[in-house]
Amino acid sequence: MNPNPKIPNIEHVPIYPLGHSESIKVYENKPDTDIWKAFNKGDEFAFNYIYRIYVAILFRYGCQLCNDQSHIQDCIQNIFIDLRRRRGSLSEVQSIKSYLFKILYRDLTRKSNKMKDGVGKSQETYNHYSIEFSQETKIIQQENLEEKSNRIQTALNKLTCRQRQAVLLLYEEGMTYKEISVAMELNEVKSARKIIYRALATLKTLLSNIKEEI
Repeated sequence: MNPNPKIPNIEHVPIYPLGHSESIKVYENKPDTDIWKAFNKGDEFAFNYIYRIYVAILFRYGCQLCNDQSHIQDCIQNIFIDLRRRRGSLSEVQSIKSYLFKILYRDLTRKSNKMKDGVGKSQETYNHYSIEFSQETKIIQQENLEEKSNRIQTALNKLTCRQRQAVLLLYEEGMTYKEISVAMELNEVKSARKIIYRALATLKTLLSNIKEEI
């Protein structure tokens, strides 16, 4: 998976290279609430920072939800165009990452629902994804990495879509339960906890069964 997708720049907005942008220096140590407020008030540096920090992260997450990379890129582009258009009327955001994840998931799901009627693609393109964890993920560690990774992948693929999404957000994206509840549009934080606990309990059983089969 390409960590730096070639997503077209927002029209008429200068997007500076990551690492060389003044926006990184200005906002890298500020809380999300301050960055979002600045962006909502029209600060182009704040917009540039959000775009550069999260565009690749969104693409990586989108690839866990959808197999069509060009469609993911279009969705991400449209998200930022829409956010920039609505500056001045946006609600307060505590976690920019979870907020953007929520919008991307909603947009991809909306598209998948439209495609159910046979407009070129199967519903299987969306939501029935398998999670691809990086080697740094805490779930996959210690000896026999490859064997454990294969067992975990097999078990993960047997979880429900919502369980896989929650596990992905917790372990791979490092989100808190509150952030997960935002990203998954859950009414309460305890709902996120419940999904995670059930997913981990299921994984424990599945991994035990897989180990016995081996």
